Amino acid sequence: MAISRRTFLVHSMLAGSAMAAAPVLGAVPPKLRRRSAGAPPVDAEIVWLDGAPPAVDEGQTWGVPWPRGTRKTRFGLRDASGQALPVQSWTTATWPDGSIKWTAHALPAGSGTGGALTLGPGKARAPASPVAAAWRGDAIEVTSGPLAWRIGTSGPHIILSARHGARETLRTVGLVATSQDRPGGDTEESIARQRFESEITAATVEQEGPVRAVVKVDGRHRGGATDGAGRAWLPFSMRLYFYAGAESVRIVHSFIFDGDEQTDFLSGLGLTGQVPMTDLPYDRHVRFAGTGDGVWAEAVQPLTGLRRDPGKPFRDAQVAGLKVPPVAEMAAPVREGLPYVPLWGDFTLSQPNADGFSIAKRTRPGHGWIDADGGTRANGLGFVGGPAGGVAFGMTDFWQRHPVRLDIRNAHEDAADFTLWYHSPDAPVMDLRFFHDGMGMNEHVAENEGLDITYEDYEKGWGTPHGIARTTEFTLWALPATPTRERFAAMAECVARPPRLVPTPARIHAAGVFGDWSLPDRSTPAKAAIEAQNDTLLSFYREQVEQRRWYGFWNYGDVMHTYDADRHVWRYDIGGFAWANSELSPDLWLWLSFLRSGDPKVFRMAEAMTRHTGEVDVYHLGRFRGLGTRHAVQHWGDSSKQPRVSNATYRRIYYYLTADERVGDLMRELLDSDRTLVHVDIGRKVGARRPGSAPPGGTGAVTADTPLRDGQIFLQFGTSWCSLVGAWLTEWERTGDKKWRDRIVAGMTSIAALPKQWFAGGAKYDLASGRFLGPGTEVSVSHLNSVFGAVEINSELFDLLDVPAYEKAWLDYCVAYNAPPAQFAALTGSRDRGGRNLKEGHSRLTAFAARHLGDPALARRAWAEFFPGEAGLGMGIAARKVDGPAVLKPVAEAPKVSTNATAQWGLAAIQNLALVGDALEEAWAQSGAAQR
Repeated sequence: MAISRRTFLVHSMLAGSAMAAAPVLGAVPPKLRRRSAGAPPVDAEIVWLDGAPPAVDEGQTWGVPWPRGTRKTRFGLRDASGQALPVQSWTTATWPDGSIKWTAHALPAGSGTGGALTLGPGKARAPASPVAAAWRGDAIEVTSGPLAWRIGTSGPHIILSARHGARETLRTVGLVATSQDRPGGDTEESIARQRFESEITAATVEQEGPVRAVVKVDGRHRGGATDGAGRAWLPFSMRLYFYAGAESVRIVHSFIFDGDEQTDFLSGLGLTGQVPMTDLPYDRHVRFAGTGDGVWAEAVQPLTGLRRDPGKPFRDAQVAGLKVPPVAEMAAPVREGLPYVPLWGDFTLSQPNADGFSIAKRTRPGHGWIDADGGTRANGLGFVGGPAGGVAFGMTDFWQRHPVRLDIRNAHEDAADFTLWYHSPDAPVMDLRFFHDGMGMNEHVAENEGLDITYEDYEKGWGTPHGIARTTEFTLWALPATPTRERFAAMAECVARPPRLVPTPARIHAAGVFGDWSLPDRSTPAKAAIEAQNDTLLSFYREQVEQRRWYGFWNYGDVMHTYDADRHVWRYDIGGFAWANSELSPDLWLWLSFLRSGDPKVFRMAEAMTRHTGEVDVYHLGRFRGLGTRHAVQHWGDSSKQPRVSNATYRRIYYYLTADERVGDLMRELLDSDRTLVHVDIGRKVGARRPGSAPPGGTGAVTADTPLRDGQIFLQFGTSWCSLVGAWLTEWERTGDKKWRDRIVAGMTSIAALPKQWFAGGAKYDLASGRFLGPGTEVSVSHLNSVFGAVEINSELFDLLDVPAYEKAWLDYCVAYNAPPAQFAALTGSRDRGGRNLKEGHSRLTAFAARHLGDPALARRAWAEFFPGEAGLGMGIAARKVDGPAVLKPVAEAPKVSTNATAQWGLAAIQNLALVGDALEEAWAQSGAAQR
């Protein structure tokens, strides 16, 4: 099996070679291929993302890459002292020769507290108390030590019960949704409200243990016979993760909005359950996590602060969450007066926005609420129970995903109810209607003119949320007793900032995965300057998320597209300049920056973006299924629906690093998304312009010159085909099914066979065979064709497949794109008609060609294209503070910065350093950037 030059270098590095990551150009002949040696796995160092073991760890799953040729083997895990740890391992991807490329591993709860871990060949140690999942009658039972969970396979309850030893601690966990037919707040006289509960349609055991068990539950929300008229909608999928030694279950829940935004206004979404209460009222405890390690802790029947003192042992025990001494030992006045001490049954923590939460309680329905306390940002964890046991319930990204709420009800009764509202019922309803009435844009000519002024690609009926989704993570603990305040605070930190294990950047880089990137190198002034600017931009965007409050249920994880320096705000209300929706690949910039640095802040920002853009910006059912929505004021509002946004290339790094099954599902959904383009013509508006009007911006659309037959579509190479390749490549790696490889190769060979190859921009495409049909005789170069993951996916294709004709076609395109007009004309046989924008970002095409052709002149040209900042950022980016009456609150701004330019500058910087870093210093000196 042939392997690429990169793989040869990787094996040399792992063997201890001192060879540099970016060798001198021309030192190794391009496309040098060697046969796989079948090397054994090399030990991988695994570290905690945040730099130290967490105080509470409920079990871990992480991914590890391996260089091509690594033989399949059993894996063992050792801590820093060399002690063997339990581990469960499975393969998540293979190289073309069948050797392992990615594996996933699971660690029991509380096992990795000794710092860095080492994974390598060896026998896996079994956990002391394994977790096991199996069908038991009409339920799935998961056992781990003293805990037994029963998972429903039909009906409304996802978790039927959880027992801790002989005691039932938790029961009847399910989903709840409420909606109304009008938004309210206008002039409506009456509003019809409905309540829906989860209804399971399928349940599957995906992993049985012994370290990790996974159960997947699918379903929908159904109304009762009188409430909701039996309607079934809002389909959901939910995975429940159980780890050996854990007292919790981690839940990854996703739902799809499949309603009518004109009549379906969601007013509440929650996860609810019951907690049996057997302790006496004064031994029943309620806990809410505040900010940091803050804890709000009270009892259902307080014994402190009374006019009569029950005695210090009673007060101390209740405050600590312990069982108080026998009532007979209580001071007589308090014992006799207990019937007159109120029982507080209902408690609520409400976080309506990112800046404040409040806690209130009442005795029971029909009586007034009493304000208890408040703060800024709650960590999203509650508890109800007592010394005999109880339940802690939490939600990750709690305040970031506002409006949210934690409810405890009937804590004074035999069973308390809790609800994690991931959209709070006391907030305004979700109003997903389009934000304007069309303003007379009823045909393509007017729509194009609207696009020309606001950059919004509007079309009536296309800005629908029908089919978008959202994923939320919950954690439920079935506990034998009330946790101490210190443990509860640590549990809250575990929910708010889930601990993660990851391979080191050096280990990931040495495996040769994810294309062209190198480890940070600040050894020269030029390299240090580029690294510093990348760090500055990463920090700037993190700060913008906070300063601009880019939070909320549908928004968290995305960033804005373009800045308005006059208003000192991002253009949140201006057409296509608002939410970025993955435009020009900020997702990849964040992930490659993390791979290089291992920075936990970058990881969490990239994770939030992956969760958002793969769910909210993509359609999961309906007429646009498999396509994403171009950047707009509302995430789903733009009428340009394209594969470039649903792009699996943006998800695969997160998937392989975490083995996250939900993201795996999202990528698998895209395998046949090209068929959606049969009835969604991306280029439908291109020819509908008044003479002399500006062309529509941002669609990157080209159209076919000849009619299409059934089973054919017109497909752009970069924005569409390369995006689809990301899904097919991932599926080939995950399953080994060669039909996906063959589909990719069919596209590659047919592009190479076209007269103008990549310069044609797109061509007729046969859905059945995956081949481009032509004609491909005209040059049509778009600045968007290679900025949606095309560069990254082609880098991987070069490494994985040997298709010389295609490789030459892509390298020709890379050489020509930024070439001077005369050279462009000579290379393409066509005069330069414009459209070659984003020179700075496209310098990485030149660098790619330089590396693979061994051409030092192209390397110098790449840096000459990168430094001036033409249609990009250039060097020397700095933010300035704006305060006073010019703004609502003090903010930092960098008017020159846009997300398009940032993402492409960052990707070009990272890839140019990896590809032609040896040519940097000369170019730096000549560019004048050093002086700037």
